[in-house]
Amino acid sequence: MRRRLTPALALALAAALAAPAPAAADDLGRRVLPEGDGWAWAGGGTTGGADATDENVFRVSTAAGFREAIAGDEPKIVYVDGLIDANTAADGSPLSCDDYAVDGYTREAYLAAYDPEVWGWEDPSGPLEEARAASQDVQAEHIRYRVGSNTTIVGVGDGTELTGMNLLVHNVENVILRNLTFSDAHDCFPGWDPGDGGSGNWNSEYDQIEVSGSRNVWIDHNTFDDGDRPGAEQPEYFGRRYEVHDGLLDIVRASDLVTVSWNHFEGRDKALLLGNSDGRTTDRGHLRVTWHHNHFDGLGQRAPRVRYGQVHVYNNLYTVSGDLYQYSLGAGFESQLYVENNLFDLRDGHTTDALLYNWGGTDMVGTGNGVMTDGRGRVTGVDLVAEHNAAHPDDPLGTELTWVPQYDTGVQPVHALRGLERKTGAGLL
Repeated sequence: MRRRLTPALALALAAALAAPAPAAADDLGRRVLPEGDGWAWAGGGTTGGADATDENVFRVSTAAGFREAIAGDEPKIVYVDGLIDANTAADGSPLSCDDYAVDGYTREAYLAAYDPEVWGWEDPSGPLEEARAASQDVQAEHIRYRVGSNTTIVGVGDGTELTGMNLLVHNVENVILRNLTFSDAHDCFPGWDPGDGGSGNWNSEYDQIEVSGSRNVWIDHNTFDDGDRPGAEQPEYFGRRYEVHDGLLDIVRASDLVTVSWNHFEGRDKALLLGNSDGRTTDRGHLRVTWHHNHFDGLGQRAPRVRYGQVHVYNNLYTVSGDLYQYSLGAGFESQLYVENNLFDLRDGHTTDALLYNWGGTDMVGTGNGVMTDGRGRVTGVDLVAEHNAAHPDDPLGTELTWVPQYDTGVQPVHALRGLERKTGAGLL
């Protein structure tokens, strides 16, 4: 199902994308993945709750209503209206980190107890570490929400937001998530790991969305951000940033046949992960994911980082900026990345040799990719693998072609991606 656009067709498509036609909420809920639109088209396609009966169509505006509506495996459509905050009690009243703390946990006591100058460089243990873990469990009960199979969740209007929520797409199939803002799924109780990275790190739970053991999932026209807790503004303890966020979107544990399209991913350090362990050999033959027409905006790393899967990354815009930046594409263990016609907008002095990093990969195909500087000037071609290998001669990647993508909706020329940031994210369906 491979289609290449002629210059005339590319211009026509760009013109159409510049002014997307509005759609009624009811129409959005019944829409299915278009024919051939990435890996989620394989295996029978992705229809979500399009076949839902009238009694299984819900419009929700509270956390309790949302939790109830998304449960179960019967076909259903859930329209989300307005802002839903997962950090709320059953009666709708707001909950703070202090409300989740149990067994005497306070951040101040934890910092005092496990300061390496006091505790040393051993893993935290004892009553305060146990209290931290117990407090984390209390928060998890409130902010983790599980989606059933055969579900479409769609935002109504421009102001729909799921804040503080860890949305789990676990061991299900046929799910569509569209026109939503996922913001600030923060962990009130990060744990200190003195052995992480050689100098220790703070680690937290809760991705905005975690797709685990699931298949045929379409994630489209959503916005992902840190809300009022941007990572770059977090304090440092023990010489490391106090990280309260995990990933924006993780696709793990043999998940398969996923399309991620037209989303805006903003400002996260460790953003997008496919496959969470080199040793998870059950991921072989799975983790087939397509990423297209997304805006990766000021991300620090993992856009995406890939293990095992056959992953097609095409026609995305990368705004490479900020102090968090380390790399964009991560070629991990047994990864099969096919990176095609993406545009990298280099800012803040960042250079092409950092766009790709080898995390134990062997080969990667990169074709038709381009760079520009500060959103201006002409687009010039870039050979991602050659740039990486020149900068890392002791850890090179090959370019063996091990597979060819079968599913796309037409790969545009890279210069047509200028201005893509105005077409991605929630509110632009």
